[in-house]
Amino acid sequence: MDNKYVELAVKKTVELLAIDSPSGYTENVEKYVINEFSKLGYELKHTRKGGVLVDLGGEGSQGALLLSAHVDTLGAMVTKIKEDGRLMVTNVGGMNANNAEAENCRIVTKFNGIYEGTLQLTNASLHVNGKYNETVRTFDTMEVVLDEIVKSADDAKKLGISTGDFVCFEPRTRVTQNGFIKSRFLDDKLSVGILIGFATYLKELNIKLPRKVYVFITAFEEVGHGASASIPEDVTEAIAVDMGCVGEGLQCTERQVSICPKDSAGPYSYDVVKKLIAAAKNEKADYAVDVYPFYKSDTAAMLAAGHDLRHGLIGAGVYASHGYERSHKDGVLNTLKVLKGYLEV
Repeated sequence: MDNKYVELAVKKTVELLAIDSPSGYTENVEKYVINEFSKLGYELKHTRKGGVLVDLGGEGSQGALLLSAHVDTLGAMVTKIKEDGRLMVTNVGGMNANNAEAENCRIVTKFNGIYEGTLQLTNASLHVNGKYNETVRTFDTMEVVLDEIVKSADDAKKLGISTGDFVCFEPRTRVTQNGFIKSRFLDDKLSVGILIGFATYLKELNIKLPRKVYVFITAFEEVGHGASASIPEDVTEAIAVDMGCVGEGLQCTERQVSICPKDSAGPYSYDVVKKLIAAAKNEKADYAVDVYPFYKSDTAAMLAAGHDLRHGLIGAGVYASHGYERSHKDGVLNTLKVLKGYLEV
């Protein structure tokens, strides 16, 4: 696997991360994904729910394989405008108030543009608030402070801000000289970038796939139902390309690809897991096999919706999941190697 496809995957990831897309507000990033796969000449379908189903081609006696990744992220939504014009918010997906404290954000109004602000602890000045350190950080104790001159709820409402407006957090993306990739929302935009890189590899080398393969970029994974619909009837296997967990008790690092045999939804298909490990070995990918205690992938949504298929999960190692996350270009390379090996291309 040429390193140019690693660099391409990282470049596309950085571009994806620059597009706000919490679950439910993904129209702009959907357009980006459609454009990228269309430029490569692939046929695709834009689903009603916002997913992008791409036909990579291929033929053979095996059933079709679906590679899924999700482009929606964590975020928040306005629930109330307070009397002083500051905003109470509720999390979208698993956004954690502790991880979001003091982060810059954008409030996307329905009809009146976008405003900037910061998520802060209510009464956030340490020199004023004697209970600053002991206050538990929840979205009930936090507020968005608008970067506008507002002194009342009416002032905020006059800007066009209202309940139900999305709050998008700054990703703070950075790629270091030694290959680390740091950003919010690498889960799962890094995998979307990887799949764009893999699709480019197949196209540029004119590779004929030995079986039918689809890529499915979903838009509601973070709230549990991303891949619950629009799975083609000929799909017999689905592999979620999502983040690999990195943390205490697990073997994976940010420089590896993680293969998951079981998460909180239960075991993955035994034959698929074995084949993924064999692919990693054959391609000399640096990999780890880990059980994830607090995790579900898009394949869980597929199975819960009644789709009859075998399933697996891989992903580049990502540390500090659902916070300020970190991965590495080596993790991207090793994930691409496993995809290559699994399809024997």
